[in-house]
Amino acid sequence: MAEHDFRYSLLNPEHTLIECRAMAPGRYQVTGNGGSIKSGDSLIVTLKGSRDLSMRLQVEKVRHLINPPGQWVAVAMGPVFKELAIHNWQVTCDSCAKQIDVEFAVDSALGKKAQALAAQQRVNELGWSTENDRHMCPQCQKE
Repeated sequence: MAEHDFRYSLLNPEHTLIECRAMAPGRYQVTGNGGSIKSGDSLIVTLKGSRDLSMRLQVEKVRHLINPPGQWVAVAMGPVFKELAIHNWQVTCDSCAKQIDVEFAVDSALGKKAQALAAQQRVNELGWSTENDRHMCPQCQKE
């Protein structure tokens, strides 16, 4: 079981994601080129419309195409959501006033309350702390 990274930021022409589309909630069809994909492997793919968010998919089955050479189509399992929405949020450190633009994804079917929770989780993933609507960057946390 190998892990294959197909995020857009890598820009590797021999290892390219052509399409990733949802067939049903949690089930995806992925078309790519290169990478020697096998059943049981993990794929990391960039979320459509995102700068740096990605999701991990688990390959169930894969079919290697004869033409064009190196191309494959896989069926994979991944995160279950009805309608994914990508939002941007700007966070400012309450100690040093450092700002970051945070991009986070949330199932829009869950409503506004889920947006706040998803934003807070993403800020914490980036190493920032959140306490009573106050934010601290990683540098200020060390001090």
